[in-house]
Amino acid sequence: MTKITAIIPTLNEEIHIEDAIRSVSFADEIIVIDSFSTDKTLELAKNHTVKIIKRKFDDFSSQKNFAISQATHDWIYILDADERVTPAVEQEIIAAVKNPQDFVGFYLRRTFYFCGKKINYGGCQRDKVIRLFLKEFCKYSGVVHETITANGKIGFFKNKIEHYSYKNYDHYISKMNHYGALRAKQFYQEGKKVNLFHILVKPPARFVIHYFIRRGFLDGFPGYIFAKTQSYSVYTKYLKLWLLNKGIKKV
Repeated sequence: MTKITAIIPTLNEEIHIEDAIRSVSFADEIIVIDSFSTDKTLELAKNHTVKIIKRKFDDFSSQKNFAISQATHDWIYILDADERVTPAVEQEIIAAVKNPQDFVGFYLRRTFYFCGKKINYGGCQRDKVIRLFLKEFCKYSGVVHETITANGKIGFFKNKIEHYSYKNYDHYISKMNHYGALRAKQFYQEGKKVNLFHILVKPPARFVIHYFIRRGFLDGFPGYIFAKTQSYSVYTKYLKLWLLNKGIKKV
């Protein structure tokens, strides 16, 4: 019960993979579940003691749930390749596994970096994710921005992990296009339609939320760019859904 399996999902993460693996070196088992990367991700991962699983990507929840099913140990720590476990969080993880106090999982907050700049506002100050959990009681659901459904109490860590989400603007746009396509396909399968409200109102409304209501302006120009890209993600999602509804299947 006190051993940990760390899981790192990857797709072309050569710039992150080794630092990600090092940051979970405390784990008793490390699984890299890869969606057939075409860069040096797996070559670099093999420099470390890890178990590599290749699996065709269908959605984020399915990918992570499959990796969890392959884990040897009961406690799971999920690490996105662009995240880093700090020494302070590592200590909390080890202490929580030794004495979980009836918790089946734990929330962590993240320090968010956007194109190399730390973002303190714009909604990032409220960012939290479940990363450590018992696999018997927790399961992922959702196609994009997947969340954990837990059958039991969830605790909260004091310290933050580091989240280097987007290395540059082009990287961000490519991820938004990928996420937008996945969400659009989900909406399409659910029979949802698009109107002018979704295209003309929702994207600028998202900007207002992140830049003004959630005080992104306090982060200066990076905060402005972050809010604009959040607006773009909403626009992309509904544009791709509109294309699907028009019979254009490749989005």
